[in-house]
Amino acid sequence: MDLKNIRVDYKKSKINFDKLDKNPIDLFLKRFNEALAIDGNEANACVLSTVSTDGKPSSRVVLLKAISDKGFTFFTNYKSDKSRDIENNNFVALNFYWPVLESQIRITGEATKIDPKESDDYFKSRPRESQMGAWLSDQSKAIDLKYNFTDLLSVLESRFKGKEVARPLTWGGYCVNPNKIEFWQGRPSRFHDRLLYEYDGKEWSMRRLAP
Repeated sequence: MDLKNIRVDYKKSKINFDKLDKNPIDLFLKRFNEALAIDGNEANACVLSTVSTDGKPSSRVVLLKAISDKGFTFFTNYKSDKSRDIENNNFVALNFYWPVLESQIRITGEATKIDPKESDDYFKSRPRESQMGAWLSDQSKAIDLKYNFTDLLSVLESRFKGKEVARPLTWGGYCVNPNKIEFWQGRPSRFHDRLLYEYDGKEWSMRRLAP
């Protein structure tokens, strides 16, 4: 495989530096909706990066489930590796990349647990199978290669037969409150557009970065 000759000359779009949104959340929503309109299959997928107690970084794909002025919300098992990392160091990074737009958005900020009521409301909106999955999986724990979830699923189905599936207390949401959001737009000849927003606790500032 000739990796050194795999390249794309990006030409689909550009950042208009003469007309910029003051709030990066507004610009994020515009780009997100563009990606969603072109390819609705998991446009909300992003890479979440955390750091472990021994200083080792780790990344994985999560699904964004809410966007607000407070930040970006995803859900997970609170006993997972990512949650353990966050409890130790809640500074995280999110990375969205949409090939259909030749566009990338990098976000850094602090992740905090959302209100349990918000987690309850979202959990109720999930398909019943996904609700069961939250109970079945002790996320990140090592299990036997031939582990069979069938028996445990049968026990859960009996437990919740004719009832609403309650949210496990070990499952819920985190909101990433951003302090930096960088918009990257692929451009011809690698002269990419980069726009960085930074929050000082009161307002957002912006500056252009070299490709």
